[in-house]
Amino acid sequence: MGSLSPIHWLLVVVVLLLVFGPTRLAGAGKGLGEGIRAFKKGLSDDEEDPKKIIEEPKQLTAEKQAADEKAPAKPADEKPA
Repeated sequence: MGSLSPIHWLLVVVVLLLVFGPTRLAGAGKGLGEGIRAFKKGLSDDEEDPKKIIEEPKQLTAEKQAADEKAPAKPADEKPA
């Protein structure tokens, strides 16, 4: 048993087209390509700017503190009617 010949691959493609149809296969190929591109971009983004990853949480905590200061305090002594 060797590798698949071009005739075997053609038979596989024909069966896939019959089962799924050309539009579903095209959509699956497009989705797979987008996923691979996003994965590669994610890998390259991490290597380019590692300081950005460290600085983002500091910025978020500063924004949260500012939002907490602006929020009105709820009186604890007040009883509901």
